[in-house]
Amino acid sequence: MKLFDVYPLFDINIVRGKGCRVWDEQGQEYLDLYGGHAVISIGHAHPHYIQKVYEQLQQLGFYSNSVINKLQVELAERLGRISGYDDYQLFLINSGAEANENALKLASFHTGRTRILSCEKAFHGRTSLAVEVTNNPKIIAPVNQNGHTTYLPLNNLEAWERELSKGDVCAVILECIQGVGGIQLATPEFAQGLQALCQKYGAVFICDEIQCGYGRSGKFFAHQWLGIRPDMITVAKGIANGFPMGAVLISPRFEPVYGQLGTTFGGNHLACAAALAVLDVMEQEQLVENACKVGEHLMAGLNSLRDEEQKTKGTSSILDVRGRGLMIGIDLSMPHKEPRSRLIHEEHVFTGCAGTNILRLLPPLCLTTEEADLFIAKFKKILFT
Repeated sequence: MKLFDVYPLFDINIVRGKGCRVWDEQGQEYLDLYGGHAVISIGHAHPHYIQKVYEQLQQLGFYSNSVINKLQVELAERLGRISGYDDYQLFLINSGAEANENALKLASFHTGRTRILSCEKAFHGRTSLAVEVTNNPKIIAPVNQNGHTTYLPLNNLEAWERELSKGDVCAVILECIQGVGGIQLATPEFAQGLQALCQKYGAVFICDEIQCGYGRSGKFFAHQWLGIRPDMITVAKGIANGFPMGAVLISPRFEPVYGQLGTTFGGNHLACAAALAVLDVMEQEQLVENACKVGEHLMAGLNSLRDEEQKTKGTSSILDVRGRGLMIGIDLSMPHKEPRSRLIHEEHVFTGCAGTNILRLLPPLCLTTEEADLFIAKFKKILFT
C-alpha cells in the first residue's frame, strides 16, 4: 500500500524540533517560520509540554465522555480566564473543521434557519458544512453544494446588510484575519457593524479563530483588536501545540440540548493535558505579548527591506507587508513558488504561502527578535541575488 497522493511535498524529512528550529534526517537545521501551519504555538519539544503529556500518558490516555473528566473542567476555567471569556461554555472536539461544523450546526439548531453568510476567499475547513462555507470551488464536492452559503466581500458592510435584512440567515462566519485568503484584515468599523447587524436580524455571529487566534495576533483572539464579542469562537491549531484538538467557545445564551452535539475523541485526557501545558507556557513565558512585540519588529524589518530594495533597484519585490503579531503576509510582485523554494533549499527557512504571490509567516509564538532578524537577512539574500 502507498499513501494517497494529495499534497505536493518538498523532499525533506523533518525528524526533530526545538523552539523555532527543526532538523531533517541529514542533520540540516531549518528556521521554522511556518509552525506546521500555525499549529506549533509554544515551540517544538518544549520540556514542560513533554513532561505534562508524558505524566498524563502514564496515568490515563483516554476514556469515554460518558464520565467526568476534571481536566476538561480545568481547561474550560483556565481558558475562560486567560481569554476573557470566563462566562462562555466550552465544547471540545478534534480539529478546526469540526469546530466550525459544530458551531454552524448549533447556530442552525438555535435559529431554525439554514442560510449562512461567509467571506469571499474564506477558508473554514474540509468537512461538510465547513467546506461549504469555504470560498474555493475546487475543494467543494458535489455532495456539499447545497446552496446554504452566500459569499460576500470582506469589509463591505453594505453588502452584508442587504443579505442579513432578508431575515433568513442563521449564521455569519468570519475570519478577522484571513489566512488562506492572503492575510486580509477585517476593519474595526466592519466587524462592529457586522456584529450589530447580526443582533438586529437575529443571526448568530461566529468568529473563526482557528489560525488567527490563541495568541498569534498579539492578543489572545484576533477579534479582540476590533472591539467585538462574538456569539461563538472556534479554535484549534495552536490550542494543543500539535496534539489534535479543537473547541468552540459558546455564549451563555445558548442552552445545551442532550444529543445535539457529541464526540468520541474530543477533549480526551491526553489532549486536555497538552492544552493545559500550552496555557502554562503561554502565561509563564508571556507568549501573547511576545507575539505582539516580535511581530511588530518583523514587520518593521520587512518594510525596511522593501524600502532598501526600492532604493537600490528602483523597484521592490515586496508590494505589501500586512498582518498582526506573528501572522504576517508578504505580498510579492512575483509568484511565491521560486522565492519560497529558495528560502527552503538555499537558506533553510520554512514559510507558508497563500494564493499565487503571498508568503505567509506563522512561526511559533516564542520567536525571538534575533530569529526575526536572521530571517530578514536570509530573505534579503534571496531578493538581492
